[in-house]
Amino acid sequence: MVKSMTGYGRAKETKSNRGITVELRSVNNRYLDCTVKLPRAYIFAEDAVKARVQKAISRGKVDVFVTIDSTGADEAVVTVNEGLAKAYHQALRRISGLFGPEEEISAATIAKFPDVLTVTKAEEDLESIAADICAVLEQALKNYNAMRAVEGEKLALDIGARLDTIELLTGKVEQRSPETVKEYREKLTARMQEVLQSTTIDEARILTEAAIYADKVAVDEETVRLRSHVSQLRDMLASNEPMGRKMDFLIQEVNRESNTIGSKCNDIAIARDVVALKAEVEKIREQVQNIE
Repeated sequence: MVKSMTGYGRAKETKSNRGITVELRSVNNRYLDCTVKLPRAYIFAEDAVKARVQKAISRGKVDVFVTIDSTGADEAVVTVNEGLAKAYHQALRRISGLFGPEEEISAATIAKFPDVLTVTKAEEDLESIAADICAVLEQALKNYNAMRAVEGEKLALDIGARLDTIELLTGKVEQRSPETVKEYREKLTARMQEVLQSTTIDEARILTEAAIYADKVAVDEETVRLRSHVSQLRDMLASNEPMGRKMDFLIQEVNRESNTIGSKCNDIAIARDVVALKAEVEKIREQVQNIE
């Protein structure tokens, strides 16, 4: 199945009391270029996210945006500095004794003093959090790939239609090519008769010249290779593996065969077909740039 390199996917889920949203989008690129943007507190999950993206996407410039609402997951740990609390308590008792009978000193009073109570965030399981983010990423990738598949199907249909046209034009070239040799032989015979002013000419010479010309303008090898390339491109369109880079290389070969045919054939009809063929090749080349 052909997939486009351009796509967008989004998913939002709650994992371990965290609201996780993952968005990813991509545009054309020769190789895979993945950029991940995470909240600073969750930057530790970047490598895990990139690794998962690399398994699902082979090329393209991919941007992944992760937002996390951790309000419901925040757990606080309160630590009591017992030594400091006792010191404050003893100091308060001494102060109280200086002015008369000691007053009762409450724990609430001591807790208000600096550094008696320390509030810290509970230690988190980083691997578990990274796994939660990747689970939401998985759903975003599913939506992303669905969009790319729809676009890829359109690309495949367009390329397939253009391959049909290329095969049709190749057939016209194959049909016309022998005719050019026949016409050349007739023109050569007429020309020699005109120059020699005689109806008797060297038939062997005519056959030799025609054979040389036929060998010069023969495009059988090129058309056979061209048809082979078209067949391979069709197989690639039906493949489930990323084939964009291979198709890009193969379409260059198709263009090379087209140029060779055009340079060999000194015939207006064939030249017209070759121009049309090269136009289809160029349109396919542009479309292949969008395929993963």
